[in-house]
Amino acid sequence: MNELLGYVGMGLMLALAGIGSCYGTTIAGNAAEGALKKDASKSSDYMILCALPATQGLYGFLAFLLHFSKAATDGLMWLCVGIAVGLVCLFSAIRQGQVCANGIVGVSQGHDVKTNTMIYAALPEFYAILALVATFLV
Repeated sequence: MNELLGYVGMGLMLALAGIGSCYGTTIAGNAAEGALKKDASKSSDYMILCALPATQGLYGFLAFLLHFSKAATDGLMWLCVGIAVGLVCLFSAIRQGQVCANGIVGVSQGHDVKTNTMIYAALPEFYAILALVATFLV
């Protein structure tokens, strides 16, 4: 049972982070599709902002990859860690996607907000990075 709990935790860590990245990138991607109709010449700016929420899935995958072998030893602990990291990455990616979507709309309207949007989008990402780093402390 202990081993099963650990593997469920690892699965949740990977799955929730990946789901968050899917949602976040599609939120920004939907805004980019609309923005392309308004100003297609800035598609590279839209693409950069769309890609930002994908990183949380990478953090979940990295934590999964580095700690998978430990799941069998302390199952309950890794279940809790997996849920915590997964949820932090899930919500971080969704909120980051919303920030990026707003930035994409601003860029399409002619405002020079790409750099500021990247800075604002880095703030929710910081918490996903903290969650990843916390896995090394347990």
